[in-house]
Order: sequence, then structure tokens, then C-alpha cells
Amino acid sequence: MFVDDHPMLRAGLGVTIEAEPDMAVVGEASTGEDAVELYRQQRPDVVLMDLRLPGMSGVDAIRAIRRIDREARVIVLTTFDGDEDIYRSIQAGARGYLLKDMLRKELIQAIRAVHAGQTHYSPVVAARLAARIPRQELSIREVDVLRLVAEGKSNKEIAAALKLSDGTVRIHLSHIFEKLGVHDRTQAALQAVERGIVKLG
Repeated sequence: MFVDDHPMLRAGLGVTIEAEPDMAVVGEASTGEDAVELYRQQRPDVVLMDLRLPGMSGVDAIRAIRRIDREARVIVLTTFDGDEDIYRSIQAGARGYLLKDMLRKELIQAIRAVHAGQTHYSPVVAARLAARIPRQELSIREVDVLRLVAEGKSNKEIAAALKLSDGTVRIHLSHIFEKLGVHDRTQAALQAVERGIVKLG
């Protein structure tokens, strides 16, 4: 079963999978909500899941599917390679993570591996995961501050928006800089967007 809001991609996946003698497509969905309901009905062996979907996100859909079936095997198939996207997906229960520019051969290998109870991450994804492991987690409040920094807000504006004092904002910023290994607001904002910690627009 695959979940993506682009009909052309779903059609291409269908052709690739149906060409394998031991594989068949049992369903496809274009939204997270439809994916959860379709999983409930079909109980497919493997799910290919995009992250950016209208309504419920791919990560939330993975969580919902895993609530239905703790053994659900989900592979993320996306254009997004920010390490927070990767980390959230794996935390939600994804057993594989592929980028949409991967070769057909890698897709089939990933499906077979995950179906066999293994995990499969594209090399870029594996490298990002390895690089992320030693980094300290940002708190929810620090992510809030960082999001406003990335939007170009001043300390005073951040303090007003989050109902904090200017001093508290400065403390949060110093913690953020330390955890991200950066020295200023611009570097923090760039890394936040590149890693997928915050989404702009």
C-alpha cells in the first residue's frame, strides 16, 4: 500500500511494484486520514508513506497506523531529508526511510528488507541519523524560540509572543546555540530549517 498526494507518483510506484512476481498493490491513499482507514481495512504487509500530505501529516499517520497494529511495517518515501524529519518518522515507528530520487532497485530492496523485519535507510539518511545521535535535544520552548528566530523576530518580539522576559529569551538562545553548535542567530536559523526542526511558509 502506498500513500502520496501525487497521482503520477502513485501510478509509477504501482507499475514498479506490480512488475515484481511476489508483490502486489492492495491500496493507495492521497491523505493521512485515508491511509489510516485503508490500513485498517487491508492490513498490508508494507506501507510506503510520504511525509507531506494534506490534513494529517505522514508522521501522524504512521503513529495512527502503529496504534492499530504495533507490527505495522512502514517505509517513508519522501523528498525531505532534514534530520528532524527522519528522526520524527523513526520515533513514530517507520522502519525505512527513502528519498524519492532513489533507484527502483533500492525501493524493491527496501520493501523486501522491511517485510522481512529488518530496517532500510538510504545512505544519505543513515549518515544524517549517525550525525544526529550525539546532539542534545531541544526543549519544546527552545523550538518555539528557534522558530521565531527563523522568522526574523527580535528578542523583544519573541519575548512578547511567548510571554517571556527578555532575559529568559537570551538564556534560551544561549542554550540553543550550544546544542546546535552554532555561534549566532543566523547560523541557528539556517540549521533549524536545513535540519527540519522548524518549517517556514
